[in-house]
Amino acid sequence: MKAAIYEHPGPPDVLRSVDVPDPVCPSDGVLIRVEAAAIEGGDLINRASTPPPHPAFVLGYAAAGEIIAVGEKVRDRHVGQKVTSFDLAGSHAELRAVAASRTWPVPEGLDMAAAAALPIAFGTAHHCLFARGGLKRGETVLIQAGAGGVGLAAIQLAHHAGATVLATVSGDRRAGRLVALGLDHAIDHRSADVVDTVMRLTEGRGVDLVVDPVGTTLQASLAALRPEGRLVFVGNAGGSQLTIDLWPALQANRSLFGVFMGTQFEKPDVYSTVSRMLEQAALGHLKVIVDRTFPLAAAAEAHAYAQSGSILGRVVLVPNWQ
Repeated sequence: MKAAIYEHPGPPDVLRSVDVPDPVCPSDGVLIRVEAAAIEGGDLINRASTPPPHPAFVLGYAAAGEIIAVGEKVRDRHVGQKVTSFDLAGSHAELRAVAASRTWPVPEGLDMAAAAALPIAFGTAHHCLFARGGLKRGETVLIQAGAGGVGLAAIQLAHHAGATVLATVSGDRRAGRLVALGLDHAIDHRSADVVDTVMRLTEGRGVDLVVDPVGTTLQASLAALRPEGRLVFVGNAGGSQLTIDLWPALQANRSLFGVFMGTQFEKPDVYSTVSRMLEQAALGHLKVIVDRTFPLAAAAEAHAYAQSGSILGRVVLVPNWQ
């Protein structure tokens, strides 16, 4: 099969499109013919910093496609079924072998690119907002990096939950689209002080909850919280070493929660939540925004675009070799 691999970590151009052996369907899993693979933040970080464990290692967390083989232990999946999937590797390829427990049936009417992009972004956002962040109706939440995949999902979910939603953005161009998704206040972090703006918008109180997938913004996120507020830290998209002063947070009785979703998706509550959100997206109640689609052969270009900071939503690879 064709796949995007890299021999050593580095910038996007370390990715090469090559032939590698087809994966073998596991006894407890399925083999998928990939129709769409969403590029996730973890994919960019792994390519940039993690040596591949073997020469034919295939990068990538998220992919959707059609099942072409089913393991002998699997009873709830069948050949020809459309599914979307999560795993810690294997999406940047024409075929993907994955445990059946890490797949979700794709509801009729949902675009496969959207199906690939939804589970990680919306599953992560929901877990951060509610399971860890405890967001309640009437509270105010600040979402760092509102135009990213997790940010776009979090804006919609927080809005539907009856919260007042603030989010940071880069420039005003994308603010209008975010407002249409439920954002109450966009904060351009390039031209305004985020903490000062939050305090002005909340009349000096601070927000009840911050969801921060950036990492380098943690100090500002903590400072934007009210006393006894909650910060959910879910990654390091900024890519820098994290050094923060926790003494002010201690004095204000603030709470800091870490989230790593790689260990969460197979938990029954998380799995069923993703299933429900796939159905909501198929009905048009949630919007999965795909910024741009690239052929798998252009994975290096797609990675460069995905990390450019100018995108709105997700970048998706499709195995189109024509």
